[in-house]
Amino acid sequence: MEIARDVGAVVLVLGLLGAAVWLLRRTGAALPRAFSLQAGRKARRLEAIERVALTPQHALHLVRFGRREMIVSTHPQGCTVLAGDGQAGPGTGA
Repeated sequence: MEIARDVGAVVLVLGLLGAAVWLLRRTGAALPRAFSLQAGRKARRLEAIERVALTPQHALHLVRFGRREMIVSTHPQGCTVLAGDGQAGPGTGA
């Protein structure tokens, strides 16, 4: 009888916790606005469009940053911008 009461209490607490998480996610109050999942979807500026593996350590990536697209090569020594609109920042290897 005591075990049933303990199990019932655990189930009740987990149910209340699940309901609270569901309610907070539904209202958007679970995370600060800066970390909100919905805000992240709207404000996404960097997108990996496609990746082609050349070897286990070498790959080509098609990346969109804002309205610009560029091809980036990754390798054990770092990364290199192979093609883009020429507006890449310093230190990109281009």
